[in-house]
Amino acid sequence: MMGTCELCSERAVFSSPQYCKVHFIDYVEKKIESTLKRFNLIKPEEKIAVAVSGGKDSQSVTYILHKLFGNVTAISIDEGIPGYRDATLEDMKMFCTMHNIPHHIFSFEQAFGKKLDTMLQQGAPACRSCGVLRRNLLNKHAQGFDKIATGHNLDDECQSLMMNFLKGTLFLSAKMGPASGVHGQTGFVQRIKPLYFCSEKEITAYAYLMGFPVRFNECPHAADGFRSKVRDSLNVLEQQKPGTKLRMVENFISIIPTLKKVYAGYEMKVCTSCGQPSAHDLCKACRTVEVLHV
Repeated sequence: MMGTCELCSERAVFSSPQYCKVHFIDYVEKKIESTLKRFNLIKPEEKIAVAVSGGKDSQSVTYILHKLFGNVTAISIDEGIPGYRDATLEDMKMFCTMHNIPHHIFSFEQAFGKKLDTMLQQGAPACRSCGVLRRNLLNKHAQGFDKIATGHNLDDECQSLMMNFLKGTLFLSAKMGPASGVHGQTGFVQRIKPLYFCSEKEITAYAYLMGFPVRFNECPHAADGFRSKVRDSLNVLEQQKPGTKLRMVENFISIIPTLKKVYAGYEMKVCTSCGQPSAHDLCKACRTVEVLHV
């Protein structure tokens, strides 16, 4: 039993901090607003695209940015995962209709000629191929917006940091943080992460308490990825040493300037095939499509 709220006499609905529904919702929203202000992520006049899947994170970040700024548009990428993405997109459509938020959907099938599940039958690695192609489409369809807000939370950032360290791709971490990517690169729409300091547990509780139309399910391909193994290991560490994830990202933020200096010679090009920003003459998305003979 959690007992009563630390701030009032109402029944607590969350254990750490031990808050009632009203105070917990206020706590999460203030934490996100503080992140936006601390890193100057959004200026009042900016047009914001929100990358949305229909899950708890994307609905939560869309709701809060709409509440704070109003000028947001939701963009979904339909990878083509039967029984999963079609369901979450239905949830997102319902959410956007409820809150009068513009919502646009673009698909792998339209852009690349095949759904993700068809690509996987040809031997494509699920998470890697999906991520590369999804980011390509998001950047393409967010042209004209000032920022792309994503639903990445504290857990997501810790997992990415650990994966980059274990895989020897530390140069990728230089482009991470609350505002990620290569700022100022022509054709690249800056990515921001308003949920940066919110744990997955907090956002799950927030979405549930807010009554968002969310199905708390996971992508059927997620368990096969390296990320899931890193996620489980970090969860064990967090359970044994509470605060591990927060300390991890706070320490990371302190070394981002150093990482950027170390990898300052990293120059972006333009893909000769699709015209999107790329580290090579041919971007990862076009190379993936080429390998799959799409």
